[in-house]
Amino acid sequence: MADETAPSTSARPRPPAALTTAPGYQVRRLYQAYLAVWIRAVDPLLTGPQFAVLQVVDASPGHDQRSLASAVALDTSTMTDVARRLEKRGLIVRTTAADDGRRKLLYLTEEGKQTLDDANRRARLLDEQLLEPYGPQQRDDITNLLASLADHWEQLTQDG
Repeated sequence: MADETAPSTSARPRPPAALTTAPGYQVRRLYQAYLAVWIRAVDPLLTGPQFAVLQVVDASPGHDQRSLASAVALDTSTMTDVARRLEKRGLIVRTTAADDGRRKLLYLTEEGKQTLDDANRRARLLDEQLLEPYGPQQRDDITNLLASLADHWEQLTQDG
């Protein structure tokens, strides 16, 4: 005999208000969707953190990976791992600093520059798709609000 009190399995359960009103839940949803469209629209092999590292190395060639880590919001151990992966793919070169053998200086290779140029073009198109429902002023407002929220949340990690 079937249990009359069991929920129907045909309808997908909806998240409760305790989740939908939580900013962290909405950020997680955004990030999951972003990862899914990034893979299809930009590059299935180049991760977001790898793309960010390529961007910052292009903007600041010859800087050490520790200082670049903070620019892309990565901890130093993750940065080391990302840099090694990019080096294995031939996208960056890591050289040892002459004044300190522990410091690794990062430079883009020609293949790295081409990969970055291609991914950057596709990423900007993706940005347009992601913000398509909004006008230019709203897009600026959304970006500024997200940056402000990220700054605030990062500050919370520093406090106490």
